[in-house]
Amino acid sequence: MLNRAVAPTAIANPQADPNPAHLLDWERSPHGRNRVGCESCHTGNAATTESFLAHQGILASRNPSSPVHRNNLPRTCGACHTGQFVAFQKSRHFELLGDGNVDGPSCTTCHGSVAAGLFSPRRLEAQCEKCHGQDGVFPQPEVPLQARRLLEEAALVTELLSQASEFISRVEDDARRTRLEDAHQQAQVPLTEAVQAAHAFVFDQMKERLTTSRERSIALLNELVNPE
Repeated sequence: MLNRAVAPTAIANPQADPNPAHLLDWERSPHGRNRVGCESCHTGNAATTESFLAHQGILASRNPSSPVHRNNLPRTCGACHTGQFVAFQKSRHFELLGDGNVDGPSCTTCHGSVAAGLFSPRRLEAQCEKCHGQDGVFPQPEVPLQARRLLEEAALVTELLSQASEFISRVEDDARRTRLEDAHQQAQVPLTEAVQAAHAFVFDQMKERLTTSRERSIALLNELVNPE
């Protein structure tokens, strides 16, 4: 997998086993469930079970050349999460990261490390307050609260669409089910667009898209519960 020679200084403990907690987080994550292996983000050689060979060439995350260094993470994650990366590139946060600003957030700032989860609304609010709180480096007290409320709204809309999907799967009439599935897709699209807006940190657009998705989801559920 790696054909280039690697200087000893570039190897970050190649014979050391990964932290067990790190591995457990991976196993429980979407990455683990979809068999996205360590080499996808860290490089290394997945074709061998020999620890030294498997870890050869892997750089510590603090190394600026590492693909998992905080400054490089957006491009590493963007190899799979293209839409989110494109949106993030439009943000002021990405500019700060590109300038090497230590206050510039990266992917793990909001999603954690290998687990690649989504923070709860209140945890996200607390994270935003570190920079945008009253005593932060860029005080904008309204931002953390707005972020929390929008994430709560996104969770609500996601749940509405999940409920609608469950009801649709029980519809026996093929023509009606197809029509309902199309309506579900029409409600899903603005939610996807809201997620993209979130990664660009354009909150007004995110709010508008979430409102549209919620209205369409509620109309769909009403149709499912009260068919003509």
